[in-house]
Amino acid sequence: MGVTGPIRVVVAKPGLDGHDRGAKVIARALRDAGMEVIYTGLHQTPEQVVDTAIQEDADVIGMSILSGAHMTLFAKVLELLKERDAADIKVFGGGIIPDGDIPQLKELGVAEIFTPGATTASVVDWVNANVRQERAAS
Repeated sequence: MGVTGPIRVVVAKPGLDGHDRGAKVIARALRDAGMEVIYTGLHQTPEQVVDTAIQEDADVIGMSILSGAHMTLFAKVLELLKERDAADIKVFGGGIIPDGDIPQLKELGVAEIFTPGATTASVVDWVNANVRQERAAS
């Protein structure tokens, strides 16, 4: 990964949940902060999300999950990234995710979880701080 250029973010809406307003708000905030954002659209499979991230040379994947399938969807995306030698792509998420599931998700390898009420600024700041550091180190 190059250290130069804007951070590349894939914003994904995996699974069957059809509510993408939050994902679009986050995508716009990241874009407004100078990042290159690729929004995958609704109803993406984990395979499609990982394919997009690899094709787009993404630094990070942000997944919005409101359907309750977060454990399965995050686990599958992380597993596919490892299989495809792309585990250096960080994964963060947001949506309706019970507090009790967050430690388990982080154990799986999810870098950060934003729950309802998180500000767009907090997401932008987190991506800037965590992805920039990683790129500078590589």
